[in-house]
Amino acid sequence: MLNGKVAIVTGAGSGIGTAIARRFAADGAWVCLSDLEQDAIAKIAAELGAKAMAITADVTSEEAVRKLVDDTVAKFGRLDVMVNNAGIGEKPIPIDEKTAADWQRVIDTNLTSVFYGIKHSARAMKKAGRGGVIVNMSSIMGDVAFSGAPAYTSAKHGVNGLTKEAALELASAKIRVVAVQPGFIKTPMIKGMEKRVLPLHPIGRLGEPEEVASLVAYLASDEAGFITGAGYLIDGGYTAQ
Repeated sequence: MLNGKVAIVTGAGSGIGTAIARRFAADGAWVCLSDLEQDAIAKIAAELGAKAMAITADVTSEEAVRKLVDDTVAKFGRLDVMVNNAGIGEKPIPIDEKTAADWQRVIDTNLTSVFYGIKHSARAMKKAGRGGVIVNMSSIMGDVAFSGAPAYTSAKHGVNGLTKEAALELASAKIRVVAVQPGFIKTPMIKGMEKRVLPLHPIGRLGEPEEVASLVAYLASDEAGFITGAGYLIDGGYTAQ
């Protein structure tokens, strides 16, 4: 579905990001894996072969994201798909005790970084004139809330709104912008929470990273050419309750 396309996947060092990078490569894409964990992405890139490369980048830095995009275009000659997947969780500290620094760290990583990713991938896509796809990793917390996670919930609501705005603004450049909203997926981010959150999913299990990657791959493909400006839930029925 992605044969010949060039993609960047942030947060590709583990979990959903790794699954997306592997799925994209399996579908024929050239993939730039980005993460703060250089050893992790280097190992995965080596596994994927000559059509993959690894770039360490701190997505909370606009300059780092700009360079990530420019280096990818310099290496592969184009950019067709940007997956803004990098994100962090939040410690369940009572809202009246949470520090401004804790709040800002989550907002910077989970929301502001998505703005940087949209801005600089759109810049490259517009310059090339071929259009493209931007996939933002949101969450069920983009629609509902989770006690103890005010910054995470706010950031993911923001990602959904940003996705809609960017889709409207970039449609004339043939750039589609969508969000993916997973429920609780079996990744390192939810380690220790599994028993607590399992009953919240009517389907009776937690999601697999590969299932999220399948949705992302479809949305990034030409088969989804009429899809833009919306978030797509993949949550085992979590938000249907």
